[in-house]
Amino acid sequence: MSTMKYQVSLVDGTVVAETPEGGVEFYLKDGHFLPRLPKVIMTMTRGEKAELIVQPQYAFGEKGREAGSGFNSVPPDSVLHVNIELVSFKPVINVIGDSTVIKKILKEGEGTFTANEGANVTVSYTAMLEDGTVFEKRGIGETQPLKFVTDEEQVITGLDRAVATMKKGERAIISIHPDYAFGNVEVRQELAMVPPGSKVVYDIEMMDFIKEKAPWELNNNEKIEVAGRKKEEGNLLFKSGKYQQAAKKYDKAADFVIEDGSFGDDEQKLAKSLRISCWLNGAACCLKLNEFPGAIKLCTQVLDVEFHNVKALYRRAQAYVETGDFLLADVDIKKALEVDPQNREVKVLKMKLKQLQANSDKKDAKLYENMFASKSKRLKVEKEEGEVVKLETDNVGDSAAPSDGGLIIDSR
Repeated sequence: MSTMKYQVSLVDGTVVAETPEGGVEFYLKDGHFLPRLPKVIMTMTRGEKAELIVQPQYAFGEKGREAGSGFNSVPPDSVLHVNIELVSFKPVINVIGDSTVIKKILKEGEGTFTANEGANVTVSYTAMLEDGTVFEKRGIGETQPLKFVTDEEQVITGLDRAVATMKKGERAIISIHPDYAFGNVEVRQELAMVPPGSKVVYDIEMMDFIKEKAPWELNNNEKIEVAGRKKEEGNLLFKSGKYQQAAKKYDKAADFVIEDGSFGDDEQKLAKSLRISCWLNGAACCLKLNEFPGAIKLCTQVLDVEFHNVKALYRRAQAYVETGDFLLADVDIKKALEVDPQNREVKVLKMKLKQLQANSDKKDAKLYENMFASKSKRLKVEKEEGEVVKLETDNVGDSAAPSDGGLIIDSR
């Protein structure tokens, strides 16, 4: 977003457009008064002044412009003289990519690093509705700043995603569509009620953040410790029915103990155990979320390491059953029962599969029966029609033969 001052005049000095004393704010993509203005602004620095001569084909051409929206009319084929000053330039970030979460930077932050996913952040903000009604304040006046961990769904999604792009000391205005705010429900906040379907605006400053360390920044013991902690956090989320968040926890945990050749023998056993456990738990989340291909993929990863893992065979069979791949499900069930013949869950799944196969066979039989019945009926009709045609042909032949009363008399 840019703030600029300008005066636009015709060759004879007639002023056709002029900004207020403080200038005017606009988005570059909008072009404001002149469609080509953004191209000029992109070449300017803050505080720079310039004088432009704009030829008709780059202004309003042979049609000109009618008066309106505070601008005077511009005659056809007019050359314009523009005196312009770029007062400020505030970067605007399309956070999600679909213009539902827009971040306008008011003050640049420090350095080059931003708060990533999993960072511990401390922010201050004033939250308001589009009409300016303030519904929450944190870190303003006597209120305490808000501390939270990004990508943990501790705040509304739009705020979470936008904060993860901020630098320390950065101040921004974040505009959030209802889909990424409070949705279509009425929510009571500290200072006011947020009506259903409300777009919300945050004037926010990043006071501080501590980035989550990447796996490569940790030693092996730290990797195992972090993976174990994230797995337990995933377990708590799973028990609470938050399967999507739990799946993300398990996925992140597995990333910390990925097999990269850095673990010693004892460490490798722990890392492998954690990795397999996270994959299996992730598969359980996928089954709960009806994401069956994901469950199959994770179970296959486990079976590539432990081909006899009963849980992996069982959960992959469950996914195959749901996708209608009964033959593959049957193979996994048989393998699981070879390893653990008394496994009750696998036996129950075997019975379910048997019933589904029987139902499927009945449907197939009925389908084929209808197909053959239809074909048989069609052949019968064709045969009967053939006999009728033959009969009619025979009758025609008989009628064409001369009869006693049908002799042709030569009149000569």
